[in-house]
Amino acid sequence: MPSKEPIQGISFASLVTNDPAQFEELGRFYNRFGFRLTKNFSKVSNNGAASASNNPRLHLGVSNDSLRELWLESFPLQYLDVHGNVTPWQELDVYDGDDCEKLSDSTTIKIRLSNLPSINHIALELHFFSTNLRAIQAILKDLKYEFEYVELPTSCEVVTTDPLGNELHFSNTKNPLSKEQFSSADQYLEVRSKQILKNLSQKKEETTSYAEVPETAEKKKIAVMTSGGDAPGMNPAVRAVVRTGIFLGCDVFAVYEGYEGLVKGGDLLKKMEWGDVRSFLSYGGTNIGTARCKEFRERSGRLDAAYNMVVNGIDALIVCGGDGSLTGADLFRSEWPSLVEELVTSGRLTEKEVASHKHLTIVGLVGSIDNDMSCTDATIGAYSALERISEMVDFIDATAKSHSRAFVVEVMGRHCGWLGLMSGLSTGADFIFIPERPPKAGQWQEDLKTVCRRHREKGRRKTVVIVSEGAIDDELNPISSEEVKDVLVELGLDTRITTLGHVQRGGTAVAYDRSLATLQGVDAVKAVLESTPETPSPMIGVLENKIVRQPLMEAVAITKSVATAIENKDFDKAMSLRDSSFAEAYNHFLSTSTHDEGSVELPKEKQLNIGVVHVGAASSAINAATRAAALYSMSRGHKLFAIQNGFSGLIKDGSVKELKWLDVEDWHNRGGSEIGTNRSLPSENFGKVAYYLQKFNLQGLIIIGGFEAFTALNELNEGRVNYPVFDIPKVVIPATVSNNVPGTEYSLGSDTCLNELVKYCDAVKQSASSSRRRVFVVEVQGGHSGYVAAYCGLITGAIATYTPEAKINLRTVQEDIDLLFNVFAHDRGEDNNGKMIIRNEQASSVFSTELIADIIKENAKGRFETRTAIPGHVQQGFTPSSMDRVYAVKFAVKSVQFIEEWNGSSTTDRVNPILGDEASAGVVIGIQGAQVKFTPIKDLYDNEADIELRKGKTVHWKGMSEVSDMLSGRLSLRAKKQEIKLL
Repeated sequence: MPSKEPIQGISFASLVTNDPAQFEELGRFYNRFGFRLTKNFSKVSNNGAASASNNPRLHLGVSNDSLRELWLESFPLQYLDVHGNVTPWQELDVYDGDDCEKLSDSTTIKIRLSNLPSINHIALELHFFSTNLRAIQAILKDLKYEFEYVELPTSCEVVTTDPLGNELHFSNTKNPLSKEQFSSADQYLEVRSKQILKNLSQKKEETTSYAEVPETAEKKKIAVMTSGGDAPGMNPAVRAVVRTGIFLGCDVFAVYEGYEGLVKGGDLLKKMEWGDVRSFLSYGGTNIGTARCKEFRERSGRLDAAYNMVVNGIDALIVCGGDGSLTGADLFRSEWPSLVEELVTSGRLTEKEVASHKHLTIVGLVGSIDNDMSCTDATIGAYSALERISEMVDFIDATAKSHSRAFVVEVMGRHCGWLGLMSGLSTGADFIFIPERPPKAGQWQEDLKTVCRRHREKGRRKTVVIVSEGAIDDELNPISSEEVKDVLVELGLDTRITTLGHVQRGGTAVAYDRSLATLQGVDAVKAVLESTPETPSPMIGVLENKIVRQPLMEAVAITKSVATAIENKDFDKAMSLRDSSFAEAYNHFLSTSTHDEGSVELPKEKQLNIGVVHVGAASSAINAATRAAALYSMSRGHKLFAIQNGFSGLIKDGSVKELKWLDVEDWHNRGGSEIGTNRSLPSENFGKVAYYLQKFNLQGLIIIGGFEAFTALNELNEGRVNYPVFDIPKVVIPATVSNNVPGTEYSLGSDTCLNELVKYCDAVKQSASSSRRRVFVVEVQGGHSGYVAAYCGLITGAIATYTPEAKINLRTVQEDIDLLFNVFAHDRGEDNNGKMIIRNEQASSVFSTELIADIIKENAKGRFETRTAIPGHVQQGFTPSSMDRVYAVKFAVKSVQFIEEWNGSSTTDRVNPILGDEASAGVVIGIQGAQVKFTPIKDLYDNEADIELRKGKTVHWKGMSEVSDMLSGRLSLRAKKQEIKLL
């Protein structure tokens, strides 16, 4: 007898016979053990032959010599519901996507009836796992097959043979190496489920940055307060601190009324619960109050503050305020040991009471609309204030043009001109006055007249001058709005003054400030927990979209040195001490406003013809970018030609127009596309595109748009082999609400989109809250990129966010239903408690917005209602946001500079300083990490672009989703579930 071939833990086995009776008996035999028919192939039946000839797929896996084949599968062990039906795998707690660990493996037996006259049969030794050996024995007795029951040291087996003579071993252990025996399916499923859940928990701890800290005997107690002038975004910062602290196992106290609350204590120091900061995201100002406090400036006041903190067990303080508030906090920290000692010696506290509070941790968040803190690009509230100014000046523009008037607009900024500078850029102002770059004393009046007169002569009907409240001349003489008005009146202009005042502080925070405050608040709590007595007090800042920690007092010292530099008339130093983009932004303002007099014009031989084309869907700020490119080009002596109606306009009509100063001067605040846009590409007719580029002698091309613009650039770049005229510098300025262009973390129009969604979702959430128990599922744009959804979920406080990058499944939806039940179960009645789920339009082809709402509604069983809301093209916005306008100027000016530098290089050795290595004719400008970069299109197209899904491969917003899940309560619920399952 031939030796048996042992097969352990089989997933597939093929049994062959040429005897039809034996073939039938094999099928019946294995069917009795629970194997179910999954495929039945026959060459001898009419149906089988017809099917095989008409559907070749039936031949897949079928052997050539088979007359018939039966494919039998043993279905894996699975949980049953109360009715005895199999519970779908996707509904189990162990399900984490189709590639996750299985409860048990299935086995497929292929039984073949061969047409070969003789078969060399090798007997197999097949091993199967079973949790019910008694049932196996009963089946074999019923079939009248002999068997042997064997007790081994680590397992029990039932051994028998099948009709083909193969030796079968049914064992109650999973494999020969396992020592655990199972006597029932329930026993096995329980053990296996715990093992999978444990592995899943470890995997999630490795992939998330925010693992919940287990509770200890004594919790860390953190206080958060807002101080100094209020700023939009302070409430989102407080919310982030409170919820992050609670999630990470801390007690968090809110200090009401700033330092006054620390000094007085009592009810002004309140322990915060999760629900206490509900809806904080949509409130302007600060809900916990802020006030000046003279007492805290004295040691006696700080002694009282230390007492109130110690008696509440608090030894960490997160302060959101300006440089004065943060300086006071650091002084408090430096005095803390002596203050605690004095409290003991005076008898107010005992050694035991202060034993665990010998050191004070301070973390600073900068809340200031002036953006006057060094070592950070933006402070909480600055972009909200800029948005208010831009909105107000837009309103002023309309009446100014109607009456051909001049307006002097005074903005805040006593010691910092950031608001004045950025509002000048975003509103297309004629002239600005800021303290860091003052005009010459006695001469500024004539300079102002010259610029405004020149703009009027060009055809401009309105004049806008921005004056920072701290404006001075270079002899440190104040420049008032009244003085500016008098100069304009001398010019013969009907002039008005508008002082915006505290309206700049008002209103809810814009999208950027909500995000900045939230991410900085989260990092502030982490900084507290990671701090040691030797760690210098950190200030949480941001450098080109990345949250960073800077030494607090070093940042304050640099900030104060700006004022010193101004007092010393060292204005170049003052400019250099501001954030990384301040001086650059000032130069961009000069390039697009005052340098139209020819002072920076290039020699004739270096003047260029440059084209600009809009490609793809309309997006806010593409007009602002075109305006900036045109004005900068004209200041340098170049000509900017607008290719109208996209590449199809060029191909069909050769529609090209030179842009003049008056054509573009008021495009800074216009949405849509003034020169027309569509999704056409150069590949529609390369020859025509080449012809017109050559006809107009274009020596550079700026393509503004989204993924279509990216594709168009790649087509032109690859077409250089056949069309040498394409070998000119070409730059894509990313402009799309989806922010899906490879090579950048920011696109023009995305900030406008998010601001529109903030307004929309705040209104939706208000409706949901008014009805107390209503859940809205809001569908947002973004294509296959989850950026808009993830960002929107973070800044609107959505309870869940569904993106294409994180697949939706039944388990995900069920988890969020459980979270909703948990939230509404703790509703105290007096709270506005509406909830919202954000879903990207392409998050799932199965789980549509309506289906998710219906699933939630069905499971709610009347506990709460569901509605859907789809903002659609409202997300594209009407007027571009101030941030989009400022970046439009930056991207446009740098793009023209790139074209200038490329054309200035020799044709044999093109090495461009902007790129840093061998220059490419086609590049994408974008924000990457901490800087603005030009990246060659070939590198991006080959390595970074997902062409099928029309987006980049890098998910740079992943951290937002993690923070959002933490602050919504999703991670807490998930962690609690895992704990329960592992008990």
